[in-house]
Amino acid sequence: MTTEWDGEEYQRRFDALAESGADVHGEARFVRALGPGSVLDAGCGSGRVAIELARHGVDVVGADADPSMVAAARARAPELTWVQADLAELDLDRTFDVVVMAGNVPLFTPPGTQAALVAGCARHVAPGGLLVAGFQLGRGYELAAYDRDADAAGLALVERWSTWDRDPFDPTAGYAVSVHRAGR
Repeated sequence: MTTEWDGEEYQRRFDALAESGADVHGEARFVRALGPGSVLDAGCGSGRVAIELARHGVDVVGADADPSMVAAARARAPELTWVQADLAELDLDRTFDVVVMAGNVPLFTPPGTQAALVAGCARHVAPGGLLVAGFQLGRGYELAAYDRDADAAGLALVERWSTWDRDPFDPTAGYAVSVHRAGR
């Protein structure tokens, strides 16, 4: 199987940003403010968000389809649980207070499979729990489609922001962070 990503190279970019003083933990800070005891980092990449959440005492599991990303995450935090799996087919036999898809996860899903991605993530949201997703707009998967997919998976929109720093939602901003609750 060929890997389109290089998990170590991907992580080096974030390390360089952090070394330059950039804040690379906005997603984790956003999720922590929701007060979860447990989080599934769906599309965890090299583990940046999951590792930061764990550092703050959150029970976290990271899952990603790319073996290079999971290997990079596992190398950085072998004590955490990392799962290599297609999120649409993921079945961890447990639920979480929050499932987060940070970093444009729906945009890296093959076209036409986003509904299955959202449903796969929704299966892991505890009753009353939250699915949080942040992704760029205008890249082939629009908010109306995401909201329909979330609704079909039993999730209701609670709030939407333009950034992980909770800037008020502006559809022209080009980015959305959406929070949906399980159980309508």
